[in-house]
Amino acid sequence: MDCIFCKIVSGSVPSFKVFENSTTLAFMDINPLSEGHVLVIPKTHAANLWEIEDASLRETISTARLLAHGLKNALGLDSMNMVQSNGPGALQSVDHFHLHLIPRKVGDGVPLDWNLSPGNREKIKSVAAKISAGLPK
Repeated sequence: MDCIFCKIVSGSVPSFKVFENSTTLAFMDINPLSEGHVLVIPKTHAANLWEIEDASLRETISTARLLAHGLKNALGLDSMNMVQSNGPGALQSVDHFHLHLIPRKVGDGVPLDWNLSPGNREKIKSVAAKISAGLPK
């Protein structure tokens, strides 16, 4: 497999590890959006949210919460984004499920803000019904 994150898990590619347990790994992003930008991954390969197994997702989220507390304590944070992208249209750059923990400050210029613009309520209602109908039974 040619997955850079799997190579980090195996130790064949170096990383700045922050935390590791038997199922997850957290390491510094080498292209940080802000100081303290951490990636949290499951050790078991899953390309995205659609493919990750429930237990692995729970363990990864639990590790992310632990790291969020560590970031808050170490850096004195009062704000943070947790970002997870799926597929090229969402700008997922590595096909291995991962969570970005991005420390934030008011006015920091990190490009994750967007203007609120009300949508068409009837269209929103229609799409909600489609999504509900599409849920696995």
